Amino acid sequence: MNIVLTVTVVVLIFNLIWEGVNALLESVMHRHEALNNSRFQTITPIIRNILLITLTLLSLMVILSEIGINIMPLLAGAGVLGIAVGFGAQTLVKDFLTGLTVIFEDLLQIGDVVKLGDHFGLVEKITLRKIQLRDLEGTVHTIPFGEVAIVSNLTKDFSFYLFDIGVAYRENTDEVIKILHEIDEELREDDDFKDRILEPLEVFGVDQFADSAVMIKARIKTRPIQQWNVGREFNRRMKIAFDERGIEIPFPHQTIYFGEDKQGRAPNANVHLTKNSTVDPLNDEKEIGREQGRSAKSKDLPEDLPEKNSSDYESATK
Repeated sequence: MNIVLTVTVVVLIFNLIWEGVNALLESVMHRHEALNNSRFQTITPIIRNILLITLTLLSLMVILSEIGINIMPLLAGAGVLGIAVGFGAQTLVKDFLTGLTVIFEDLLQIGDVVKLGDHFGLVEKITLRKIQLRDLEGTVHTIPFGEVAIVSNLTKDFSFYLFDIGVAYRENTDEVIKILHEIDEELREDDDFKDRILEPLEVFGVDQFADSAVMIKARIKTRPIQQWNVGREFNRRMKIAFDERGIEIPFPHQTIYFGEDKQGRAPNANVHLTKNSTVDPLNDEKEIGREQGRSAKSKDLPEDLPEKNSSDYESATK
């Protein structure tokens, strides 16, 4: 009867402590929700798991002790087993230790966008052993903390969107920079974006002279994870402004080469005009007729012409 009473008391105390810890954690989370909710969302499940394991072990030891089982050999055996597991599962131990370091040093949180090695994505779940990232395609990557060498957090406290803007060499760079500041002012006055931007656009100036463009580097400071939305909208407005002001954005061009015959002459290019062509149809039709006439005359000439000067050749083709 005493044993049943002891077990009941231990279980009740366990439940009271567990419920009290949960209530305390919830209270702390609600109190600091506006400050940093992601931080508590990251740490709270880990603290709960550690407390649950600790309370469970303590309760079992108390119950076994009350039943009459000597727990000292069990503790000694558990110590030996722990050493054996430590040697045999060094990777697992490394995962746990690295996970504790990353979490409690606040290197990343749930909701951050991070790069871990070759993997890039949004942090969805963190445990003491592993971390889960979801990339833009929706793929979930599960990475053990033991494999994490470098943590690159793109959304820690604030973010930057970096611009590398290329304009033609003939453009006035001062005018371009002025347009960029105008776009920045418009964006910071927009109700949809003013709360996402922390500071005005920072223009570093002319960064380099590329093969076909003058590169201007700038950046804008935003709230965490908002840099891509702000950057895309800035790019959209910049394209519209450049089109309106006649600012050229260089892009690759392609030259079509028709080849040459053995005499070094280029073949005739058959050009077909459409109704939307900007060329005058009447004048162009006459030009095509004259070209076809010259081509027909050239076909009537013998293949092996004697060597003549340019004046003799022109008189022969008339």
